[in-house]
Amino acid sequence: MAETHTANYLDPALLATVGSLELRARMIVEGLMTGQHRSPHQGFSVEFAQHRQYVPGDDTRFLDWKVFGKTDKLYLKQYQKETNLDMVVLVDVSGSMSYASKRGGDKQAAGWRKFDHAATLAAAMAHLALKQQDRVGVTLFDDQLRAATRLSNNQGHWRNIVEALSTVEIKSNDAASSAQRKEQASDPTLADAQTDFAGLFDRVVAKLNQRSLIVLISDLFDDVAVLEQGLARLHHRRHDVIVLQTLDPAELSFPFRSPSDFLGLEAEGRLPLDPSALRDYYLEVLNEQLQAIEQAARKFRFDYLMLDTSKSIGPPLSHFLARRAAAIGKG
Repeated sequence: MAETHTANYLDPALLATVGSLELRARMIVEGLMTGQHRSPHQGFSVEFAQHRQYVPGDDTRFLDWKVFGKTDKLYLKQYQKETNLDMVVLVDVSGSMSYASKRGGDKQAAGWRKFDHAATLAAAMAHLALKQQDRVGVTLFDDQLRAATRLSNNQGHWRNIVEALSTVEIKSNDAASSAQRKEQASDPTLADAQTDFAGLFDRVVAKLNQRSLIVLISDLFDDVAVLEQGLARLHHRRHDVIVLQTLDPAELSFPFRSPSDFLGLEAEGRLPLDPSALRDYYLEVLNEQLQAIEQAARKFRFDYLMLDTSKSIGPPLSHFLARRAAAIGKG
């Protein structure tokens, strides 16, 4: 990879110019591994299973010094749950995920949708799991399950995951925007797709026969009470959960000034509004929503991270996974 790409591989403006999701995800993973990324799955270990040879970047706490004394070679202890982990990545493909705001005239980043951010995250997480020889599968959802790959730890399975993420069609009134748009006719042939987390978790859990790591990637535009109810069910069945919330910078800052018609992508309808009069209230409600989502995740000791789609993916994801691994190691 060229040096300039190595330096900027995490920037959405650059990633938006890379046509291949597979390449985008590989760029992210390369950066994480270069930064000595620690396993996001450490801490499931409960029963010793086998040894494997140490490689730079591994957690030295799991070194078997007795084996080192006998063989003069470094080996790690692996445990049953560590070697038999299932990771299910749930990716939201509801209408609101098609939103991409204009960013200061940056044509490269203007087409970077929330879904593009989510899909790159999903492919990168799947790549990391497969490198650890863990089984991984991806499920695409809106108001129902749209597509799903099987669970597999075969290295070739990643291509199936990338294909599923690359070919999905997001249904919406207008794929160009969700926070602000001018008056326009909606397409009656495209039904708005809404997110149903309670039903989603029920259907996903029904297919799992062992404790799994579930990674939810969504803008989380849903009733927090419904999300919390779903998380409670996952906690009751002893699954672990990572919640990754992807939001566009316009949704976080509400920079609109001129009176316009606001049209929701998930059947909310159209309302003529003055953004300047609405902005303070909108930001107050948004902050309350974000806090409520994080509290719902923390309530069950699940991990939560909010990602701004205009900012680099790698650094916050790398720090998040490192903190998660450190916290699990202390548990």
